[in-house]
Amino acid sequence: MISGSKTKSPLMWVVHLSVLMLVLLWTMPTIGLFVSSIRDKDQLAVSGWWTALFSSEQNIIGRSVGPDAQIEENGLFVLKGNILEAEGKKGTVVSFGWKSQEPTLYKAGETAEMSSDQTMTIDADGNYVITQPKEWSGSRGRRIFFTINTPPIFTLDNYREVLTAEGIGRSFINSLTVTIPSTIIPILIAAFAAYALAWMHFPGRAVLIAVVVGLLVVPLQMSLIPLLRLYNSVGDFFGVPAKTYLGIWLAHTGFGLPLAIYLLRNYIAELPREIIESARVDGASHFDIFVKIILPLSFPALASFAIFQFLWVWNDLLVAMVFLGNTEDQLVLTGRLREMLGSRGGNWEILTASAFVTIVVPLTVFFALQRYLVRGLLAGSVKGG
Repeated sequence: MISGSKTKSPLMWVVHLSVLMLVLLWTMPTIGLFVSSIRDKDQLAVSGWWTALFSSEQNIIGRSVGPDAQIEENGLFVLKGNILEAEGKKGTVVSFGWKSQEPTLYKAGETAEMSSDQTMTIDADGNYVITQPKEWSGSRGRRIFFTINTPPIFTLDNYREVLTAEGIGRSFINSLTVTIPSTIIPILIAAFAAYALAWMHFPGRAVLIAVVVGLLVVPLQMSLIPLLRLYNSVGDFFGVPAKTYLGIWLAHTGFGLPLAIYLLRNYIAELPREIIESARVDGASHFDIFVKIILPLSFPALASFAIFQFLWVWNDLLVAMVFLGNTEDQLVLTGRLREMLGSRGGNWEILTASAFVTIVVPLTVFFALQRYLVRGLLAGSVKGG
């Protein structure tokens, strides 16, 4: 009797390896962002995040102490100091030079013969000695070109600077104020509409379902300006200010409703008909059925849409700028990050820390509700027997 093989087929191994590669490629940017955000700013400026666990070399231009600090020893005028401390660097000096054309000509510990009988010696620990036969003049020290080797340095200073920056706290509160209602309101409206389209019979129901599906393909950019004009016209009629939280809540609700209704309607339509009919026989109204039966059973679909809506609204900048504005009191977190990008384009450590701060809340929401995501997305994809 030949027993069946328990080894996996080569095709199965290929599938598993492919999935693993896709997961790694998908998460790689987030890993790189996090590693960059906790690296020392000098190392981040000269090497990629994938070298974070290795020592790195950095070419630096420094300057010695000035002539006012010179001393006379054995008939020579000497400038002494520590170039690492003077430049605020950490590491070990590997090489140095006194000309920009040859910045690494001498190794640490060697003595460089310069013009006018000058000499320069720099040790690995950064201590230097520069001599010449005549007295030093001028107001500035001598330029020193040197290369240092620094071990990996990780720090939380980047996050401290971001979290204590002016306006960050206010922008964080603004984002929460925009995102939470903009997630809850369309869920409530869409749940009522989805139940009506799934279980209530009325003229034009099929047309409404077709309209909802059609609205899924309408680009946000195409409808943004007409919606803004409509809102401003209605606001002027009722005396409502233009740049308010109400406006952006309504805008995100309008943009999110088509997907919400479509997703929830598919899920609610697949709930067991026997439950609904039993409730009707017992005299339950549509509202009672919706509140006591439909909502509890539809939690996976509600949670899956909440993830999409929360992530979209939290990361939105365009709608926030149009309907809320970009003043200091109204700027959302993504807008604040854009402002920092404009004013600190070279400070990568600040930008990476800021970007990671903005994704902490969406990641928390996603991992809290992700177990419902697949169940909600598969709503209506399988018909019961």
